[in-house]
Amino acid sequence: MTDPIAITTLPSGLTILTERMDRVETVSFGAYVGTGTRFEQASENGVSHFLEHMAFKGTHKRSAVEIAEAIEDVGGHINAYTSREQTAYYVKLLKGDIALGVDIIGDILCHSTFDAAELERERGVILQEIGQANDTPDDIIFDHFQQAAYPDQPMGWPVLGTEALIRGMKRDTLRDYMAAHYAPKNMTIAAAGNIDHAQIVDLVAQHFADLPAAEAALPRGADYGGGQYREARDLDQVHIVLGFPGVGYADPDFHAGMLLSTLLGGGMSSRLFQEIREKRGLVYSIYSFAAPCRDSGLFGIYAGTGESEAAELMPVTLAELAKVQQHVTDAELRRARAQVKSSLLMSLESTGSRCEQLARQWQMFGRVIPVAEIVEKIDAVTEADVTKVAAKIFSGAPTIATLGPIDQVPQINTIIDRLAA
Repeated sequence: MTDPIAITTLPSGLTILTERMDRVETVSFGAYVGTGTRFEQASENGVSHFLEHMAFKGTHKRSAVEIAEAIEDVGGHINAYTSREQTAYYVKLLKGDIALGVDIIGDILCHSTFDAAELERERGVILQEIGQANDTPDDIIFDHFQQAAYPDQPMGWPVLGTEALIRGMKRDTLRDYMAAHYAPKNMTIAAAGNIDHAQIVDLVAQHFADLPAAEAALPRGADYGGGQYREARDLDQVHIVLGFPGVGYADPDFHAGMLLSTLLGGGMSSRLFQEIREKRGLVYSIYSFAAPCRDSGLFGIYAGTGESEAAELMPVTLAELAKVQQHVTDAELRRARAQVKSSLLMSLESTGSRCEQLARQWQMFGRVIPVAEIVEKIDAVTEADVTKVAAKIFSGAPTIATLGPIDQVPQINTIIDRLAA
């Protein structure tokens, strides 16, 4: 049987990965650039995200509206996102329109004009986005948490940048950053769906020929520090994120960490949800999350609670962290395995998810990892592995960010003392 995954690296160093899915009528195509907030200088924080916005605002042969109309004329979808380690540009189209999709993504990444009027207009849009985030407590709390966890370094900076830096961002800053980071060796092309690999390679060679000839950039450090952020604000709820140093993608405990997050706070049957919401009624929302990156990661717990419930919430949460270091049942581990595997396998039904997975695996590991290998590693995790990774994570220095009526939320020193006890 022919392998549906094919890989080609062009002479420029640009790698193209495709996965053929014969039974679908669509194609997802994306350019995944190995850059994000972690690669920025302090004076240019927010440039990766600003650049992502500006890529859609006109090229030498298409205006901003013509880019949007060209995709939507064929019923397609185009979008992008910026994270701390990656910037992605992607389209989803019917299989017969793939040439148009490759053309447009290549055009916006190779021939953007950064028109002055468009730049000022988009500057205003991003400032509105920053303002909206600041007005959304259960959104901005994660930026405060990230900054407290990684103080005074790029991994802790906001993806959107700051209002002052965005107001002062120059056109040349965007152009210089693109020239330094949007190079073939720092970009991965991925496509999934009803496609022909050779056609994709030919189209990419044609439409991505003008990428700048720069070397792949190295990420700046990610030195977890831990600490706290507290902001009193007149809100109905207290928003809290409690976290610890987690595990990265390449860590041997990666899969155990994912299962820990799932059984601790990954669904309605999880320990945190059952104990804190269902039994005690202390919160409306509580969940845990694992946020891995190349060489490190974060493990966190979010809760939204009332002012009067905040004092009880933290001791109960810390007690659950202590319990999971001591014992995990076979039933809850089997349930967590089922949840993680079903999430993985269900994602394979989406061309977009497959496309993104190809690029992420290539950028993180230099290879595409077979699904069977991932499932095997999930199945191999034991109860002892989960308690071990829990002890490893929760023995690290904590980070807490809290926003709202915060008087009843314990200070970080109290949390440290309780963890030690």
